[in-house]
Amino acid sequence: MRSASQAAYEGSIPFARSTVNSLKGIRMRTHRLDAGPDTVHWGYFDASLKPLVTIEPGDEVVMSTVSGAPQQMPNPSSGLIVPAALPAIHASVPQKLNGPHIMTGPVAVRGAKAGQVLEVRIKAIGLNYDWGYNLIRPLAGALPDDFTNARIIHILLDRARMVGRLPWGLELPLRPFFGVMVVAPPPAWGPVASPPPRRNGGNMDNKELVAGTTLYLPIHADGALFSVGDGHGVQGDGEVCITAIETGLIGTFELHVRDDMTLEWPMAETPTHFMTMAFDPDLDDAVVIALRDMIKLICGRTGLSREDAYTLCSLAADLRVTQVVNGSKGIHVMLEKTHLAS
Repeated sequence: MRSASQAAYEGSIPFARSTVNSLKGIRMRTHRLDAGPDTVHWGYFDASLKPLVTIEPGDEVVMSTVSGAPQQMPNPSSGLIVPAALPAIHASVPQKLNGPHIMTGPVAVRGAKAGQVLEVRIKAIGLNYDWGYNLIRPLAGALPDDFTNARIIHILLDRARMVGRLPWGLELPLRPFFGVMVVAPPPAWGPVASPPPRRNGGNMDNKELVAGTTLYLPIHADGALFSVGDGHGVQGDGEVCITAIETGLIGTFELHVRDDMTLEWPMAETPTHFMTMAFDPDLDDAVVIALRDMIKLICGRTGLSREDAYTLCSLAADLRVTQVVNGSKGIHVMLEKTHLAS
């Protein structure tokens, strides 16, 4: 059996497994893309990036990720094993636009066009290695003036028990998700830095986007060009000190192209909730966008008037702060699906 570190770097060239699943007459292929010097982009998104693999709508793709710059790696004396992919990436992949995130991808979906929607079914998320880190940085985070010294801690992750052990002994249950899930930005934007989330997704840092959730991203470039990164072992709403438990993850995604939907901003659905999202430097403006989109969703699914939908939001929807540290702050509005049942 391959170790986690071997799985992270075994062949930096993407490959499509010959696995073909048959479901209701539809043949779905499973592809795999592991993080390595030839399969990642560091710090930026760009519609001109060439796809590493092109898949058919409905195919699955397994993608592994890594996280962290050289200065965030554990001391060799710690006993924590750094996957071979990370130093190889540090040595040969340029970090652009000062973005901290290392993304695996992009993956093109055949036939996807600007104006359509990429449906990302998050089938599974697992740990790629057995540690993560948390960083406090001066002049960053929700309290930029309160902490004058940088601090980094490394956190042991227990795969069997799915907990992270903090240095003072507390064990936190893990709930892994990808902080970055993204399609290419509009080609006219050129390269854009990874920290601020935008209409194409990106560094959303939404802790609800766990396995079993479906994410919808508006497509801005042919092929969609889907990438993932910024693995989080667990995070609170807000991500207030600017990092979560930053770690490497392995995700399984089933990608579909929707031409029956029109979106300006990402949205998602969990097994129990619908969720609209928005990002803006002004948190109040993000509230307005996400709430208007939830009203639109309610009206479209129920035929209720905008007034009734607004009332329902006030009575039953939860308006939550996603993160406040990425330049553009995030809001997500969650509404139980049962409230829209006919």
